[in-house]
Amino acid sequence: MRKVAQKNGITFKIYAGTTGTLMAFDITDSLKDQFLGFAIKRKKQNKRWRWIQGLLRFEPVKKYTPVNTNIAPIQKFRWSDYAVYPNTKYTYEVYAVHGTPADLRYTQGPTLEIKTESLHSGTHQIIFNRAVAASQAYTRRFGDTNPDDESDPRHLAARKWLARGMIEKIERFFRRAKDQNYALEIAIYEFEYAAFAQALEEARQRGVQIKVVYHAKKNDQQTTDNETCLALLPEELIHPRRTTAIFHHKFVVLKKKDKKGHLKPIAILTGSTNFTPNGLWRQANVVHIYNSIRLAKTYSALFQQLLQSKGRGDTKKYINDNNKPNLKKKSLCFFSPRSHYDDIDFLADTIKNAKSEVFICSAFKIHEKVSEALKNPAPHKIHYGLQNSRTKITGLHRNRSFTAPAYLKGGLEGFLAESTKGQRGTIFIHLKTLITDFTSEQPTVIVGSHNFSSAASNKNDENFLVIHGHTDVADTYFCEMMRLYDHYRFRYNRRKKGHKQSLTLCNDNSWIKDYYDPQQLKFYERCRFAGNL
Repeated sequence: MRKVAQKNGITFKIYAGTTGTLMAFDITDSLKDQFLGFAIKRKKQNKRWRWIQGLLRFEPVKKYTPVNTNIAPIQKFRWSDYAVYPNTKYTYEVYAVHGTPADLRYTQGPTLEIKTESLHSGTHQIIFNRAVAASQAYTRRFGDTNPDDESDPRHLAARKWLARGMIEKIERFFRRAKDQNYALEIAIYEFEYAAFAQALEEARQRGVQIKVVYHAKKNDQQTTDNETCLALLPEELIHPRRTTAIFHHKFVVLKKKDKKGHLKPIAILTGSTNFTPNGLWRQANVVHIYNSIRLAKTYSALFQQLLQSKGRGDTKKYINDNNKPNLKKKSLCFFSPRSHYDDIDFLADTIKNAKSEVFICSAFKIHEKVSEALKNPAPHKIHYGLQNSRTKITGLHRNRSFTAPAYLKGGLEGFLAESTKGQRGTIFIHLKTLITDFTSEQPTVIVGSHNFSSAASNKNDENFLVIHGHTDVADTYFCEMMRLYDHYRFRYNRRKKGHKQSLTLCNDNSWIKDYYDPQQLKFYERCRFAGNL
């Protein structure tokens, strides 16, 4: 949902996702003098008003704790709120703050009422976990708790906070298969979460037809882990995908019998999430349920091919011959492995043809064609991005790159030391997502298992879903991806060698200079996000 309003020279626009809202602001020239920032208050349905909080103040502090924005205003032209719940009404009110830190004055701006997206109804149902256990928010709540350490009395609460409903959402999708009139087709790379195997066994006992295709390779620990977890199911229901590459899918097809008793695909569950502790509550991931008969048929047809496949070669031939998406459709999907990198060409063209913004997240090195498409963007086109590496996060910041520490091992300038206890591997950002032209009415969202890499195109079993022109979907994705982006951009700013900016708010209006300079991308970010360009 998107809403915008103007009052007293203040423009206020809100993009509402499922578990986050992104707010954008603008002011007329008459309000620039002595302008110190924005204060925002919010109320949930019929509850009382509360001020949105930030961390920075006008005066230095030894320990950073949240502070109300009417005392310490926001000195940006956008802000996000992640203390919201799905399918819930919220009212926001914005104020322009003027004067001096010792004498703050307020100009009331618009009031907007929005409703966050639902997790359990609608064509698209999207959920991001919180993940990022290496964060100040997690540390304030749980200290150095390892969410996998069952001897720690806080481990279940920590796990629930990190997963943010993702586990329950997947289990709820399984329960949509009620009885013998339903079937579930699961294609999965990593299956290590025993509760999901139990949920599938319970579905089988209800009469649901179940088939699982899982990653399998000789002398491979992941194969052993998968087979150990799936041992709860009868052997005839689980099918190893023997491959010399990676069977990297993470999708489930839900089928239901029609009036003639034929099982027909009705919905898919896809995204970047493996069925593992890492995937569910440690790494940043997304689960996307799409109630589309047309797309579910396409995924189910691939699943049937995988069941009878003799190897990667015949699957590649099948995809070459059958997965030629109609680019005129608003929703389409690409499968791998394929021979001619037309999926990579599509990704590169999508980036090149974007008119306003591009946001990309990936866990590994991307294909050079995609990298080239991100280089030297056209003037006034803004690029954002995050890419995981072993010890750091690499990001795209408007038209430049930056690197940030993955977590603050020893704390930093009043910030708490963070822990990664129990983390397997070094992946914090596991999303494989691309958004273009977010602020327009024709955004494009791409999501799936595909890492936008050479191996993802011509070796691994992969998929990605393309959704065009659906602003509610784009709002949900962009809100959450900006949460992660701001998280690591802040770390970069704090660690940058020679960085002179203090951890305090500016005492005058000099902070707005770049936002009103047409030679700066901040100018276009301000105008586009607020809907004034």
